[in-house]
Amino acid sequence: MPPRSYPTARQRRLGAELRKLRERAGMSGATAAAFLGGERAQISHIESGRYGVSAERVRRLAAHYSATDRHLVDALAQMAEERTKGWWEAYRGVLSPGFPDLAELEHHATGVRQIQMLHIPGLLQTREYARELILGGVAGLPEAELAPRVEFRISRRGIFDRPVPTRYEALVHEAALRMRYCSDEVMRGQLEFLHEVSHWPSVTVRVIPFGARITGSVHSMMYASAGIPPLDTVQLDSAFGSGFLDAEPQLARYRVLLESAGAAALDPDESRTALRRISRER
Repeated sequence: MPPRSYPTARQRRLGAELRKLRERAGMSGATAAAFLGGERAQISHIESGRYGVSAERVRRLAAHYSATDRHLVDALAQMAEERTKGWWEAYRGVLSPGFPDLAELEHHATGVRQIQMLHIPGLLQTREYARELILGGVAGLPEAELAPRVEFRISRRGIFDRPVPTRYEALVHEAALRMRYCSDEVMRGQLEFLHEVSHWPSVTVRVIPFGARITGSVHSMMYASAGIPPLDTVQLDSAFGSGFLDAEPQLARYRVLLESAGAAALDPDESRTALRRISRER
């Protein structure tokens, strides 16, 4: 089977974690490849996500690397066993790779915490608000490209419809609730929907008011928990695309950022009151 031309972010993550185990063991790629009975290029392709790897081979490699974290090895073996393609795969080749990679990350996360400073979190946007926000961010976007972007964003909300919905906390700055990206009617509908979803069992919405003192540089980000901290991921959004971070020092910094933003936010009941008040002011 030829190497994958475009491995997904999750496939690359599995390979990167195997590379970390090998490097911690002080073992060269050539030595690891010899253990598998192959050439150096085989390990290189596995570690770049370009070759698939079986759960059994993951466990063999982990044992050869003297990896002692059983929970991590089990999680990596489970990642290797994933064969079912999610709904987001239909959007590969339609939207840029970062879109389906984000949906896959959310799908596999055991919990998601998010800070949004300037707009409503994508998972909680109404169709009308999403449409206006996307149009405002990409000038001249044709309808043929706008429609799948909107549908994709709404479909991501499926993580809340599962038998065991994903735990989700959104820390939303008051600025995001007042920015004029759309008409007052659309914004009122968005705020009412945000108030509604704040009552969903697995969703927590907390407002960071203008008057709150914020420590440090707080900016928009998403922290996806994987069940075990070494496999957590941070997703950053910008006007020029998104990126994923997973180095432990980076994860630690963003956990501190989340705690700082959480300390500045209103509690869930106070946040619902703020949402009602701001909605009436539109």
